Amino acid sequence: MRRFLTLTVALGFLSACEVSDPGPVAPLPKVPDSPPMSASAAQSAFASVSARVRPVAVRECQQRTQGANCDFKIQIDPDPKAPVNAYQTVGKNGQPLIIFTRSMIATARNADELAFVMGHEAAHHIRGHLARQNASAIAGAVILGGLVGLAGGGASTIDAATQIGASVGARTYSKEYELEADELGTVITHKAGYNPLVGAHFFSRIPDPGDRFLGSHPPNAARIQTVQRTAGSLGLTQ
Repeated sequence: MRRFLTLTVALGFLSACEVSDPGPVAPLPKVPDSPPMSASAAQSAFASVSARVRPVAVRECQQRTQGANCDFKIQIDPDPKAPVNAYQTVGKNGQPLIIFTRSMIATARNADELAFVMGHEAAHHIRGHLARQNASAIAGAVILGGLVGLAGGGASTIDAATQIGASVGARTYSKEYELEADELGTVITHKAGYNPLVGAHFFSRIPDPGDRFLGSHPPNAARIQTVQRTAGSLGLTQ
């Protein structure tokens, strides 16, 4: 029981910075309810969007960071069966990579959606989210593993607590990071010549994660509101 309580207290400490649902938001501007683009149109749009978004992302990165690698490379996941996804990572030489799966490209309704997702992923790198997430994971592992050790836990219990702590630590600020990426991604999308308000319609078609405890993504309503608020600051209304 003592170990369980220690785990409970530690988890509560690590998750203290959860992002709350900001409430209802106004609807996005209406766009035609069109089907996904054809395969050839989607590939063409992806190439065109990449060519326009990349230089904007590079400039934003150079202006907002110091010493960061801003040489973005945008590519397609080589696995043709990979599920719908887009993500940001870094190569062996530290080059920031933005990767789209083929199914993600095929799911897009228009170039604005592709641009928004691309800008969002670039924003993760510019904001340093990957490094910050790793640091949070390490801190979580150390804190929870240490607390369980002090409570008298054995090696296997401490190892399990360390793994849990790393997982919880990595998720502690994940919702905040997603909203930050939505905000900067809106700016990048706009500066690249696309409409982030249209692009944000992507959120209306994906499952809403709600505001789950330790969930990795915020509610779709919170993300849409972030896009609308940021777009408004840029002078966009529709």
